[in-house]
Amino acid sequence: MRTVWAWARTLGGVGILALLLWRLGTSAFLDGLRVIDGGTLLIAFGIGALTTVFSAWRWCLVARGLGIRLPLGAAVADYYRALFLNAALPGGVLGDVHRAVRHGRDVGDVGRGVRAVVLERSAGQVVLVTIGVTVLLTYPSPVRARAGLAPAVAVLLIGLAAALVLGLRSRHRAGRGTSWLARGVRTAGSDVRLLLARRTWPGVLLASAVVLAGHVATFLVAARAVGSTAPLARLLPLALLALLAMTLPLNVGGWGPREGVTAWAFGAAGLSATQGLTVAVVYGLLAFVAALPGVAVLVGRWLQRLRGDAPAQPTPAQPTPAQPAQVRPVQVRTTQARPAQVRTTPARPAQARPAQVRPARVRTIQVRPARARNAPAPVRPVPVPVSA
Repeated sequence: MRTVWAWARTLGGVGILALLLWRLGTSAFLDGLRVIDGGTLLIAFGIGALTTVFSAWRWCLVARGLGIRLPLGAAVADYYRALFLNAALPGGVLGDVHRAVRHGRDVGDVGRGVRAVVLERSAGQVVLVTIGVTVLLTYPSPVRARAGLAPAVAVLLIGLAAALVLGLRSRHRAGRGTSWLARGVRTAGSDVRLLLARRTWPGVLLASAVVLAGHVATFLVAARAVGSTAPLARLLPLALLALLAMTLPLNVGGWGPREGVTAWAFGAAGLSATQGLTVAVVYGLLAFVAALPGVAVLVGRWLQRLRGDAPAQPTPAQPTPAQPAQVRPVQVRTTQARPAQVRTTPARPAQARPAQVRPARVRTIQVRPARARNAPAPVRPVPVPVSA
């Protein structure tokens, strides 16, 4: 099914381009190549750098809201690569797919990486649709000139807003369901709430407005390069209508619906349809030139991967020529020997001391007379008291 849809998208873009070639000829495409000069390319390159930096900043804000770390420098490089792949490959979204999967693998969570890119692109599309439809319904434009299209556009906007509100409410009604639909609704609702957080949505809105202004400025530069003298108020709705057509998935590297809608819009606005096709061709070429730094990013990452995969080969040590040893003269210090001073002390005569004779201690032993066995015991006198 996915293969059939991919082929249908590619064939749809090719069919639109073939129809334009059949109806308007090849002169519009060739004129688009002739009118581009160096100054136009330089202006488009500068505008493209500005829009790319703000788009990468918007991506950083959304990724931070999802809890993913994404430095601005790496985001700008990856965004340039994605823009080049979108412009060079059929489908117009393969660069964004590669950016989402690559960033998810780098942070270890492919799901969050994909959701960050989807939310970032969706935020830009929401701002484009809101501002574009508002301008088309308020300014003089082919959409406003045809009264039958205005109610249809209004009904479409109301339907999108109602679907968004119902989707957010169904997140709570889904409860703790385990089906893939319930999980998808809960994930989408939580992501939208993170996107609408107080610290996220002002930066996302500002970045999306700057990016949209850059795309409109590039379209106006292309119109002036072709030679259109229409006032800006008349060209602004046409530019927004062309940008809205670029959101359609039927394209080949962004080519197809943009050229068809721009040719129709210029013809409906009273201008030449051939001129409108030439403006769309010039815009596509300028957008491709603005995405060329992505080639440098691709080549740099490819060389870095090759260096990381190639085994490091040790370089043989080169013998160094032997240098003669330098003999330094040894300085010998001579010191004068001082005569040793000998101190002589007179010997004192030894005094003879008389030996002290200690008297010997004599112990006297009292010998008691032996007592006969049958001898009577001695009679001790008993004191008798004498009365007075």
